[in-house]
Parts: sequence; C-alpha cells; structure tokens
Amino acid sequence: MKMLRPRLSGGVAAPGLAVWLAASAALPCAGAASTLTVEAGHGRLAEALTLAMPGDELRLLAGVHRGGLIIGKSVELNGEPGAVIDGGGEGRAVTVDAPDVTIRGIEVRGSGGLLETEDAGIFITPNGDRALIAGNRLIGNLIGIYLKGPDDARVVGNVIEGRRDLRLNERGNGIQLWNTPGSIIEGNEITGGRDGIFVTTSKRNIFRRNLLRDVRFGVHYMYTNDSEVSWNISQGNHLGFAIMYSSHILVTGNRSEGDRDHGILLNYTNRSQFVGNAVTGGAQKCVFIYNANRNVFRDNWFEGCGIGIHFTAGSERNVISGNAFLANRTQVKYVGSRFVEWSEKGRGNYWSDNPAFDLNGDGLADRPYKPNDLVDQLVWRHPSAKLLLTSPALQVLRWGQSAFPALYPGGVRDSAPLMLPPQAPAGTER
Repeated sequence: MKMLRPRLSGGVAAPGLAVWLAASAALPCAGAASTLTVEAGHGRLAEALTLAMPGDELRLLAGVHRGGLIIGKSVELNGEPGAVIDGGGEGRAVTVDAPDVTIRGIEVRGSGGLLETEDAGIFITPNGDRALIAGNRLIGNLIGIYLKGPDDARVVGNVIEGRRDLRLNERGNGIQLWNTPGSIIEGNEITGGRDGIFVTTSKRNIFRRNLLRDVRFGVHYMYTNDSEVSWNISQGNHLGFAIMYSSHILVTGNRSEGDRDHGILLNYTNRSQFVGNAVTGGAQKCVFIYNANRNVFRDNWFEGCGIGIHFTAGSERNVISGNAFLANRTQVKYVGSRFVEWSEKGRGNYWSDNPAFDLNGDGLADRPYKPNDLVDQLVWRHPSAKLLLTSPALQVLRWGQSAFPALYPGGVRDSAPLMLPPQAPAGTER
C-alpha cells in the first residue's frame, strides 16, 4: 500500500515534513513506495524530486509546473488533468537520467529552440533504461521526445505537436532515437516538426501503430538494423517511409496516404522485407529503390502514383511478387541494362494496364508482362520526346519490338502476371 506524504505547498516543504520523514524511517513500511502530491508553482516539483525516494510516485496537480527538471531517481510522474510542465523556452523541459522512470498524463511544453544542444520536451539519457513515456501531450518543443542511448525504453500513446514557426531544416523531430536498442514506439500521434520518427545507429527497435502527419518523412531510418516498422499511417507528408543504410528491417502493414514525393524509399537497404503495405493518394513515386539488394516485396498495394516503382543504381537479387500495381501513370521505371525477373515460384504481380488473357483459367496471364520498352527509355532520357509518342516513327518502333522480341532492351519481365489483384491491405478497400 502506498503511503501518502504531506502535500508540498509554496516554495518549501509543508510544515512538519522533515519531522515526518525522519519518523517514517523507523516504521516497518518505511521502504515501501510512497505518493507525493505536488501542487503547481515555482520550484515545487523540483523540490519534490529532491525529497522523493526511488520507487515513489509524484502526482502532479493541475496547473503549470516549472520545467528544466533532471530526474535522477527511479520515480513515477503522473499528471492529474490539466498538469503542465513548462520549460520556459530554454533547454530541455524534462531530462530523464535514471532507470525505470515513468512519465504519464502530463502536458510538456516550451523547450529551447537549439538543435546543437538537442533541446527537447523529454530527453532520456543513456542512464534512462526502461523508461516509460505514456499518454502525454508534447506541444511546441523543438524535439518532442529524444531517446539518446537508453535500452528498452517505451514511448506509448503520446500526442506530439511539433513547431511550425521555423523553417523545415531548423525544426526538430517528433520522436528521435540514437543507439537505443530494444525500444518501442507505439500508438503515438505526431504532427508538425521535421520528421515524425527519426532513428539512427540503433537496433532491435519497433515502431508500431503510429499516426504521422504534416512532416517531412513519416519514418526515417538511418544505420539501424534488425528492427520492425508495422501498421503505421503516414498522411500528407513529403515522404512516407524512408529506410536508408539499414538491413534486416521488417516493414509490414503500413499505409502511405497522400504523401507528396514517395510512399516508400530504399537507399542502401539490404535483406529487408516489405509485406502488406499500401501506397495510395498520388505520390510522385509509390516506391523508389536505389542500390538496395536482397530485399523482398510481397503482397503490397501501389496505386495512383506518377511512377509505381522506380528501380535503379544496380539494385540486385530482390524478390518482387504478389504486389498490385494499379492506375499508376508509369507502372515501372527501370534504369539498367539487365533483364530482371519479377515473379517468384510461378507467382507474379498484378498490373492494371496489362491487356492479357487467361485461356486456361489458372489465374495467370498467358503472356509475360514487360512494362518498359525502347520508347519508354527514349522518353526517360529525352523528356521532350513525349511530343512524338503518337508519331508514326515511334509506333513503328513499338510494332517492331512486338514482332521481334530480341529488340527489347534489358528490363523488367514478369513471367507470371496475376489476372486479379491480391486482397487489398486494410484501409485501402474500395
């Protein structure tokens, strides 16, 4: 059972508090966790942290509590409705510098504005292993929550509103992680700022069921391995999911809706799996793959983009099977001279522009699908050639390729194209 300590009021401890603490040391339950109720006001929360013992709960009452705090003990901060920690526009509003700290149900606002000093609403140091940051509201901070080095931290169910008054490159990220293995980011709603979730130099992280809106990159991976990005939604961002210089990443069940440039981007990404994701809403490119090798793309839904998938820079040994490419203006842009097979074990992809027949009724088109030809490559190299697409010369070139397949350049070939699209991922049903 928790013991309720006297309430803190004013700038000093409540009358008799020191005597009560001394007397409690002789009680049999002196080692039990206790609850300190903290009223709003200048210096009261800082003093409560000084008096608290590891395992204690600090219950913050409604009102504004002064920030600039360093939590150096394993305590729990729980906010009553209306409890606010305000950093006053300087530095970090809250710094967690001890293991097993919980911060729950508090509005945290007003960090400093300097990226070079990593100003943040909540900053967790390498000493903050197993921190739990849950159900808070972070408003107007440069970086919302920064996990810099702790193991097994959890950031769950927070609402983070980044700054919009700065130029994009001057803003901080909603949640930022560095070298924080085993950490879980789940069920957060992030708007504004630079990137929704940015991680670098880490491993074994899970980003799950987050909503990311009005940022540059929804999820941005750099030098991070053996991790998972699952069931997140990116809406109206410049780019949905950027996986860069990373390997062994499972990207599954995510949705990119109305992102501007790319739904999914791979840059030096290797041995990763992209399964059951959906990109819709008119991005310039549903998927951009640059120098990424030995990845698997299976059962994804790519619809309504300028380019369905742009594949370049020597990307090799990737498996692309069971995906649906629907109503993209250009289904595939392949930059290379090799022939690349996009089917696996007799199962290819669905192409909405493939005028094919299935005479034997096996669900596969009777002829392979080849999305690009010499005309496409000519237009990519010389965009002004689009003016000649209906000219007799280009029509003859296309006829010649159909009559003499040896004229085809290297490129994508789907030997077993699907006649019907696979089941649409959740949230993309028509």
